[in-house]
Amino acid sequence: MPHLAEGIARFQREVFPVHAGLFAHLATAHRPGTLFIGCSDARVVPELITQTDPGELFVVRTAGNLVPAHAPGTDGVAAGVEYAVTVLGVRDIVVCGHSACGAMTALAEGHDLTGAPAVAAWLRHADASLARTAAAGRAGDVAALVRENVAAQLANLATHPSVARALAGGEVRLHGWVFHIADGTVEELPAVATATAPRAGAATGARAAA
Repeated sequence: MPHLAEGIARFQREVFPVHAGLFAHLATAHRPGTLFIGCSDARVVPELITQTDPGELFVVRTAGNLVPAHAPGTDGVAAGVEYAVTVLGVRDIVVCGHSACGAMTALAEGHDLTGAPAVAAWLRHADASLARTAAAGRAGDVAALVRENVAAQLANLATHPSVARALAGGEVRLHGWVFHIADGTVEELPAVATATAPRAGAATGARAAA
């Protein structure tokens, strides 16, 4: 913990004064343009990857960047999505998977999760991802599952009423990305690419989907 306290002190001493005007504005304004749904993995930092300032991204992070399909009742992911779309009016939604994802590795390799029942139950939201990977003849391939999982979660996202309405009205666009930890590149999945999506390759070297 000492390094966290030191980081806060350094932020207050060196970083905050440089951006004091921005934070003064953000104290009374919150209008992010993008909902970024990513993995909880500590190696994947949305603001660092996209080089965005505070206030630009509304971030939801879950294990495996999973987005449960809409269902009766409430949950934190659904609430975050609805708030971003309906209240904040985000124009773009990114679902970002990443290389070496622990959740996708556990599923692809059939790890025993009996000692982590909550994790096992949560990962059921990737059942469609597993099915898509198997149908493509790539069962057991972690990298393929990561990509298929992004596509499957985008499909789940579209079942949420707030997102469905925004899509029907042309008010929001969906994007699927995969962040490659080892070389810092961001792959934009062709199936969901749009002309208005951020072109990560221009700065980091985009990969072609396998």
